Order: sequence, then structure tokens, then C-alpha cells
Amino acid sequence: MALDLKQIRSEFPILQRKLPNGKQLVYFDNAATSQKPRCVISAMSNYYEQYNSNAHRANHTLADEATTALETARENIAKFFGTSPSQLIYTSGATEAINLVAFSWARENLRRDDIVVLTEMEHHADIVPWQQLSKEIGIEVRYVPINTETYKLDMEAFSIAIQDSSLVCVVHTSNVLGVRNPIEEIIKLSHSAGAKVLLDCAQSAPHEKINFDGLGADFIAISAHKMAGPTGIGCLLVKKDIMIQMTPFMTGGSMIKTVTTEGSTFQDGHALFETGTPRIAEAIGWGAAVEWLNQFEMKEIHSHIHKIASWTSIEMKKIPGIMIYGDPERSDSSGAISFLHESIQSLDMALLLDEGGFAVRTGHHCAQPLMDALSVPSTNRASFWIYNTMDEAKLFIKHLKYIVERFA
Repeated sequence: MALDLKQIRSEFPILQRKLPNGKQLVYFDNAATSQKPRCVISAMSNYYEQYNSNAHRANHTLADEATTALETARENIAKFFGTSPSQLIYTSGATEAINLVAFSWARENLRRDDIVVLTEMEHHADIVPWQQLSKEIGIEVRYVPINTETYKLDMEAFSIAIQDSSLVCVVHTSNVLGVRNPIEEIIKLSHSAGAKVLLDCAQSAPHEKINFDGLGADFIAISAHKMAGPTGIGCLLVKKDIMIQMTPFMTGGSMIKTVTTEGSTFQDGHALFETGTPRIAEAIGWGAAVEWLNQFEMKEIHSHIHKIASWTSIEMKKIPGIMIYGDPERSDSSGAISFLHESIQSLDMALLLDEGGFAVRTGHHCAQPLMDALSVPSTNRASFWIYNTMDEAKLFIKHLKYIVERFA
């Protein structure tokens, strides 16, 4: 069933905005963050206006309402990702979720010379924590290369790298290339080698249905703000038998059972890792976002995005001097198009596109090892989501042609 784009777009106030130069905003930076529908904005505003209070701390009406809203959101978000609320730990986003694994599980369970396997296409958030852990306790970090012709992981190298490994950390879908990794095969091979698996699903969650229990990964990191939710919240999904192997990340209020001058005892389960005042408004907003997304089939969203990205990629390749990194025409691509022009610097290109009203990302995308593998310092990236249209894509191609004809 085709998406009702007119109705969908009407639910996102920012899409009506005109830029200071009078141009209509065309938002093609969805891999960085998505825009928010009114229901998310309203849910968070309603909390602040009607029942703002701390959760899990009092018995008055507002506190009860805040606690109920926080935990109802947890139930709905967990259900959306195919797992139980007890397996969902609220974090500030995917970055904190990955760091939580490094601090709370890896520091407790890994020793010197244990092996952690990464890939060249990881976000910095899934590289730096393991480099730091290597400095601190002496773990070995291995990197699986990509094939720079197909933009796929070298699975032969992967099979070798995971031997004797303890943890495999892999991005589900690349934020630069839009490439979906064969995570089902990766999980199977990793578990066969005796390794736990951490998936970075920040980019994939807005594009396909994530079923945590069905996938069988040990950890999954997700951000809300890329899937219509607010910034400042995400989660770590953890298998029950793995969660009991984890130690506190931060200490303080909420995560304790008792505190005396002699010592402290701690909560069990997800409460152990949610220290201090919860992210109440953000959780409520994320809960509203998944409720909004539930009206669509994720396959419908992906099909819509792929149609736009594939057409745009084909048209871009016709423009002299444009080089595309990745394969946006692949059926499982996430709708991100990273590109450069041979004679127009990426920053200049971004500014010229912005003059036409087009918001795209420019830089190394927090993926410098991947940039090194591609032998480029940065790229421009256009990325699409549910509310983008073919008309916007056609305007983008028209303006890109004008830039190249005028400035190349």
C-alpha cells in the first residue's frame, strides 16, 4: 500500500519551513537525525505542562502519572523491538549504549589479550571505547576490512578474525554507505566461534523491523532521534543471561537498594543501569514515536525510501564528475547516498546545496577509518526517510546539475 505522503508530511511542522534566503527546506539529512511528528512534540509538551514530576520517587498524583508514562513507554518500545521491557535499558542514545557494554560487561568479563572484532565501517562510537579498553586492560582489537569495489564486508576476513574472539561489534547498516551487513550470518558465525555479538542498529531501526529476541544478538544499541523520537534517549537491549554478568556503569540514586555508611547494595535488572533522574520526557516522546510508526509497515517505509534513493543515485551518476560511494540501488540499501564531485570541495558543495534549500551532511560522518579505506577525507551525504518525496529528489537533481554546470 502506498504511503499517504501528503498526510505524513502534514504531521511534521518543520517541513513547512522556508530558509532565511526564502528557499523551501528540503531535508535530506535523515541519517544524522530525523524530524519529529506533532504527536511526539505534543506528548513531551503535555508531560511538562500537565504532570511534570520525577518518576519512581513519590506517591503523589503527578509522580504516579510520570512513573506510569515512563514505564508504559518502556513496554511499548520493547514490544516494537521484539523483546520484553526487562531487557531494555534506557540510555542517552546508541553511543552511551555501546559505552555501557564496554564499561559494564567488557571490563568485568574480558581480560588481557582477549579479542574484540570490529569492522572498518564502524561509527567512532563503536571504535573508541574498544581502543580505550585496549589501553586500559590490554585487549586485542581486530578490524575486518571492506571490499572497496563492492562496499561489502570481506566475510572471508571476518571468518578468520573472529577465531578465538570474545566479542564481535558490527554496525547493522552503515551510516556512510547505506550498506546493510549480513547480520544474520554474522551472528551465527560469531556465536559458533564462541563470541558475543553487539549490533549498532542506530541506522537500521528507522528502516527495518528489529526483532531482538528473533535475531539472537547479545546486545543491540539504538537511538531514538533517528526514528522520529527525541534526542537524548536511546536504549541498550540485552539478553537476560548477559545482563546478570554486567556491573554498574554509574552509581547514585535509583540504582541502589540500600545505602549505609558501611556500604551499598544494588538493584537488579535494567534498574541497575539507570542512575539518577530518568529521561522521562524523552522516553514519553520515544514511546509516542513508536506508536506513530506502528501505523506503517516498516517494509512500506523501506520500499518508499529505496525508490527515491535508487532513482536519485541513477540520475546523479549521469552528472559529470559525480562519484557515489556505496550502492544505493541495492534492494537492502538504507537510502543514504554518499558522494563527491571531482573538482568541487565537499564543504563548498554543501553550502551550494544549502543555498538551494537542501540540507545534506558533509564531513567524515564519525567514520574516519572508513574514509581512509575509501581514500577520501570526507563526503557529502543525502539521506531520505518516510516524508521525503520524488518531487524533492527531482528538485535536488536539478539544483545539483546547476551547481556542477556553474562551478565545476
